[in-house]
Amino acid sequence: MSDANTWDAIVVGAGHNGLVAAGYLARAGLKVLVVEKNDWVGGAAVSRSLHPGFLYSNCSYVCSLLRPEIMRDLELPRYGLQVIPYEGGGTFTRDGDVLGTYREHDAHRREIARFSLRDAEAYDRYSADVIRQCRFIRPFLMRTPPDPTSFRPRDVQELLYLGRKFYDLTETEMYETIRFWTMPIAEFLDEYFEADVVKASFCISGIIGTALGPMSPGTAYVLLHHYMGEVDGSVGAWGYSRGGMGGISNALSASFQASGGTVRTGAGVDRVLVENGRTVGIVLDDGEEIRAPLVVSNLDVKRTFLKLVEETELPGGFVKQVRNFKIRGSSGKVNIALDALPKFPALPDDSSIYRGDMHFTDSVERMERAYDDWKAGRWSADPFLDMVIPTTIDPTMAPPGKHFMSCFVQYCPPKVEGHDWTDAERDAFGAAVINQIADYSPGFRDLVLHAEVRTPRELEAEVGLTEGNIFQGELTFDQLLFNRPVPGYADYRSPIGGLYMCGSSTHPGGGVMGAPGRNAASEILRDLKKPRKDMSDAYAVL
Repeated sequence: MSDANTWDAIVVGAGHNGLVAAGYLARAGLKVLVVEKNDWVGGAAVSRSLHPGFLYSNCSYVCSLLRPEIMRDLELPRYGLQVIPYEGGGTFTRDGDVLGTYREHDAHRREIARFSLRDAEAYDRYSADVIRQCRFIRPFLMRTPPDPTSFRPRDVQELLYLGRKFYDLTETEMYETIRFWTMPIAEFLDEYFEADVVKASFCISGIIGTALGPMSPGTAYVLLHHYMGEVDGSVGAWGYSRGGMGGISNALSASFQASGGTVRTGAGVDRVLVENGRTVGIVLDDGEEIRAPLVVSNLDVKRTFLKLVEETELPGGFVKQVRNFKIRGSSGKVNIALDALPKFPALPDDSSIYRGDMHFTDSVERMERAYDDWKAGRWSADPFLDMVIPTTIDPTMAPPGKHFMSCFVQYCPPKVEGHDWTDAERDAFGAAVINQIADYSPGFRDLVLHAEVRTPRELEAEVGLTEGNIFQGELTFDQLLFNRPVPGYADYRSPIGGLYMCGSSTHPGGGVMGAPGRNAASEILRDLKKPRKDMSDAYAVL
């Protein structure tokens, strides 16, 4: 194309899904432009220098869900990506003990036995049942959901595939699968374990990032969503991206640009241009028009269709469904630069628990009370923390002898008792987090060199996450598969010709997974009748 401001495709938003989609399109030979409002790429998967000598993963903070097929297809290790597995983790108790978690199955089982022999015996059964659920759902991650109301051959074929997978289960497994997808994580764990701290340690993955409590229906699936990843072939394992989570986005960006793609930062999008029911490009915030027959939005479904597209260009029923899509903020982040590694009396100095995720909520009831605060529009004085110290494994993120700590916090409301957050309230929220850590680590406050406190207000303003929701939409049963984000449009397309979606509002949902971006690129190339020779077909639609 002769016009330098005309492209084959424009991707709006340089978050990881947008970069994944762009990478595949560029490798297929398209002239692709990625535009990003911030002065850096990555969206929520970024590494930023916010205190001298320190590198913060200031939003997303751990890696597991990134699909290995995408890593291979886009050659991300070649462009610098390295994921380092956790070595441990643990849940501290109020009586001064800690339940450790370990990568080695038998070691973890022996640790559970310290708190309950019955729970140790149940651990194998629990692990087998959860892995069976993972095996059932994982093949669907890299497939486009079918439209159950359609008689198109592809949709019928995919419905038959889903039916065959379900038919392969025994009658008992069928009942268990349906129950699992809809039940509270607390009730699911009650069927296996008796010790409060054991249940609390497994309950964590059922509430991370969702505006639901452990006793809310549907949270068992949220646990499964977090278990579907892998590190070095170890299913369910988690790890750190070397150099912070920006290491993932930087590798994706480098791979994309090596394939001929172009990234423009500091280029926010004001609207999508539509003519005669088709997109013809975008208009930037400064008024510049950029033309392309394809526009791929990495923004969530609400921001895409309620802010970038004129409502008159969309069917009324579609707009109503977009408005009804649940995107509720429930999380905050506190990132801390430390003068030294904090000491916890419950841990030996060389404990592997330091080199994993640590928690202080030792019962399901405490989690539920924190959720009660969120429902009342308050941040909890006793919050749930998912706390990691990446520098125990990756020393590149802090000066020698110093450490970076990341605290993911549940529950943090998008508004405080109905009004917007103030700076004073943000600081009080940060103090509640630091106070909880200090309760278990005497002298912790004296180690704090700098703290970045992020409520849903900051997450929405900087990253573009509506209400600060890290999944771009709740992972509840009514918003999964062919219902995500809108029935009839789960195939990454939209009512506007040439306008596609690739963000976490689409199947299979949130987390630094890349599957929505990969699946969207697959459908775009299918529409263009272009070969997908650089795309792994392990789970592709037949």
